[in-house]
Amino acid sequence: MNRRLYFLIPDHDHALTVVDDLVENGIDIERMHAIGDRGTVLDGLPNASLRQHRDSASHVEKVIWSSNLVCFGLALVATLVLPILLGLSWWLLLPIGIMAACFLAGLHFTSIPNTHLGEFRDALSHGEILLVVDVPETRVAEVEGNIHHRHPEATVGGVGWSTQAFDL
Repeated sequence: MNRRLYFLIPDHDHALTVVDDLVENGIDIERMHAIGDRGTVLDGLPNASLRQHRDSASHVEKVIWSSNLVCFGLALVATLVLPILLGLSWWLLLPIGIMAACFLAGLHFTSIPNTHLGEFRDALSHGEILLVVDVPETRVAEVEGNIHHRHPEATVGGVGWSTQAFDL
């Protein structure tokens, strides 16, 4: 799984320079997306898809999290009802196993960093540009350090998860 890095950049010219530096450092331009408010000029910058602009990944996270909670709740109800209806039996292990799996999935889910576009709406409304860069997990520190040292005007806005599936 890739990590999604968020950089707030004050203007178009700086954003072009950051994109050029990232390309020079081996980051594919297809893995970069520039997002701005309605009046912000993004000419020459890599375009974000409609799904990325709407932050569909945030919605996917909410659906997965809610589904996990519902699954856990149903398994809990089954754990309480099965002994009453069937007495203690081997079937009781099934909902207990489902609850354990949901719990472990929830632990993993909460350990994944998640930054969302909603956190940048104020900056975007003031004309700043959000550059979203998807990089392998092993290159996060390198890319952040490069941007920090070569472009002090760019603010590191956070890290999230990324997948190329469904253009998220």
